[in-house]
Amino acid sequence: MSRAANELTFLGHIEELRRRLLIAVGALIAATLVGLALTPQLVELLARPIGGTQNLQAIQVTENIAVFMKISLLGGVILASPVILYEILAFLSPALEKNEKRILAVGIPAATLLFLGGVAFTYFVMLPVAVPALFSTLDVPTTPTASNYFGFITNMLFWMGVGFETPIVVFLLARLQIITPKMLLKNWRIATVVVAILAGVITPTVDPVNMALLMAPLLLLYWISVLLAFLAMRKPKARQTEGRKKANNS
Repeated sequence: MSRAANELTFLGHIEELRRRLLIAVGALIAATLVGLALTPQLVELLARPIGGTQNLQAIQVTENIAVFMKISLLGGVILASPVILYEILAFLSPALEKNEKRILAVGIPAATLLFLGGVAFTYFVMLPVAVPALFSTLDVPTTPTASNYFGFITNMLFWMGVGFETPIVVFLLARLQIITPKMLLKNWRIATVVVAILAGVITPTVDPVNMALLMAPLLLLYWISVLLAFLAMRKPKARQTEGRKKANNS
């Protein structure tokens, strides 16, 4: 292939990337606008673990609008995530085999559902325990700022949602033969330390109960990921063996 043809191919990839990015950004903007309309309801929903917005305060002039925009943007990211993931897949698809495209096409909806499952688990299981525990650590009346409280809540919801995607991500990586179950088993101690660090970062307290409450599902997800990695590796091997048998019989 000539140098001019190579440059044309490179410029074509850049143009394709630019087009995909524009679509993803457009979807994010549209979803954020929808999030703006839903933000008042989301604020009330997120404030329930603390007993409502009347138990919060704002000490800065721009604090309320900053919280409003932050929640709107988070809602936009969640709503636009399927489109963003699809655009990433569409850009990478020319470099993938047919079976790899099929795997990723199934993996994107599964990852979205797992993310929503992690958000639901955090909101309905973790926050009703974590928020009262944080306020009862010392017998001191506490009225958190809106920025601090919603920052804490959205941080936990987002990162637990990401953590719940671990099994499907590991399954896809194992199916594409990027990682192996042996690699995961060998590094389980490192994974435990990483989970402990993440629990410490996500949960702004050294309370062992809250950290354990966060670490337990993340560690369980890790071992589920190891099991799924074994299953992902078995299927390609079984197909290879079946293919060899057919080749020998023919």
